[in-house]
Amino acid sequence: MNDKVETLRQTVSANIKKHRENLKLTQEKLAEKAGISANMINDIEGCRTWISDKTLVNLATALKIETYRLFIPLTATDNEITKTVVTDLSQNLQKIHKEINTTFETALKSMGTKKLK
Repeated sequence: MNDKVETLRQTVSANIKKHRENLKLTQEKLAEKAGISANMINDIEGCRTWISDKTLVNLATALKIETYRLFIPLTATDNEITKTVVTDLSQNLQKIHKEINTTFETALKSMGTKKLK
């Protein structure tokens, strides 16, 4: 198996287990909350099976975290995680700002109004 794929599987598996243990949930209780079997939780945490996007979202919801947090390596420092999140948010805000400006300019044009300076 590709090393990057294996690393991703190990990261997701370890994060599911870490967050489950932080909430003091058994595999059975997490399985119940996520709508899957306890055997599947055991296989996921043991890197013996991969999960669908739907199951991934259900697990993150049951663990009360954002889905992306399952992909952050356990070795990442808080500073590295913060930098990554802030960078991603900044890029998303720039895209949203551009879309709003484009939509606003389109609306002004359709009303026959000149562009504001």
